[in-house]
Amino acid sequence: MNTLFLPRRSLLLATAVAAGLALAGCATRSPSLAEAPPIVFVHGNGDTAALWQTTAWRFESNGWPRERLHAIDVPYPLSRDDDAKPQPGRTSAAEHMAYLKAEVDKVIKATGARQVVLMGNSRGGNAIRNYIYNGGGDKTVSHAILGGTPNHGVWAIAGFREGNEFSGTGPFLKALNAPKNAAGDEVSGPVKWMTIRSDNNDKFAQPDGLWIGQKGTPTNVTAAGPELKGATNVVIPRIDHRETSYSPAAFEATYRFITGKAPARTDIAAEKSVVLNGKITGLGVDSADAKTGNFSNNLPLPGAQLEVYATDSATGARTGGALLKKTVGTDGRWGPLTTQPGMPLEFVISAPGYATTHIYRSGFPRSSELIHLRPERIADADKTADAIVTLTRPRGYLDPARDKMLLDGAPPAGVPAGAGAASAKIKPAGGQRPIAAEFNGERVVGQTWPAAQGHVVMLEISQ
Repeated sequence: MNTLFLPRRSLLLATAVAAGLALAGCATRSPSLAEAPPIVFVHGNGDTAALWQTTAWRFESNGWPRERLHAIDVPYPLSRDDDAKPQPGRTSAAEHMAYLKAEVDKVIKATGARQVVLMGNSRGGNAIRNYIYNGGGDKTVSHAILGGTPNHGVWAIAGFREGNEFSGTGPFLKALNAPKNAAGDEVSGPVKWMTIRSDNNDKFAQPDGLWIGQKGTPTNVTAAGPELKGATNVVIPRIDHRETSYSPAAFEATYRFITGKAPARTDIAAEKSVVLNGKITGLGVDSADAKTGNFSNNLPLPGAQLEVYATDSATGARTGGALLKKTVGTDGRWGPLTTQPGMPLEFVISAPGYATTHIYRSGFPRSSELIHLRPERIADADKTADAIVTLTRPRGYLDPARDKMLLDGAPPAGVPAGAGAASAKIKPAGGQRPIAAEFNGERVVGQTWPAAQGHVVMLEISQ
């Protein structure tokens, strides 16, 4: 077993190298096909392909062909409470693996490649391991990179929820972790394996059961739980559960593992013209019926209406008419939209049964097909508020001990210590006005909208 401890700021070296290898704002030389195998990205539990957006941009900024970067979007991405029992709106481990296998087959057919690289976050790593050992992936996969995957469980408590996919003592993980050779390795060739974990800041690799609703109960899992014996195991200080895959440091480790060399850059190179697209998805088992739940389903929301506006970076106010107006069809696709790099945008989604949702984003440096959008519903407890504004960070968590963040000029209240929440909500008064979110140097400015008229506001952090 090879365990590597990487300092969180080691990527400064790669950035310095980039200055000598590429002009500012330009992607580096495109690697040959041998250097740039197709990469299939697999998101985590309850998540979406959109989380891989910045990772894909970093690969592109180092010359990786865009058409060889494929992020899958698992329908009903939440795991079952008990993997053996059907549950509406949830996928079993077997269904998850079958979907990944079908997507890999599509990528191999489209690219003509013999093998792909698989990169998974959290539950996505479960599907990757299952596919490689039980679905034929040992022949189609060259490298497997697992970020924050709870390979030995989120808990390993005998008799406690052992039918769950995340139980370290349950049948699913016990089978995957069975020794593959006389040395007791938990991985085997010909696939090359790497895990990336935090030193102690991953909410799902903790010795105490706080994050599974069992505060004070030992989980029998440590920060090293995501490691696999026989793999290259990388430890990056202070990163959180999602940053094990979506951070610049995780990208740097991944690029080195695939190519054998450092990336020329870990920042994102801007393009002269940006084309955006994605899909609008809904909530619950049935997107049209709020009674079926408010969890993400990654399924298209036909009939949803979208308007997109350019906004003033200082006030969040619209600077002109709509750049795009569209009612989406059965595939949920809302674009394309051509815009300028760095232009902040407001996305306004309306659909029956949902709040009119205003999503504010800082400028997009590059084109992307992964701008997936989802309207929200207003909780009963919030319907009397003047406005509802949420700072949301899809690619990481909020850690008061680590991060510099403000929401409407003040540290967001109620954010727990230990990188356990990815959003913070406030209910500001004062009528329609500018409102800003700041996170480690990124600033997103929007406008408040009246909750009484069915509006909610999301200030989305890109990093």
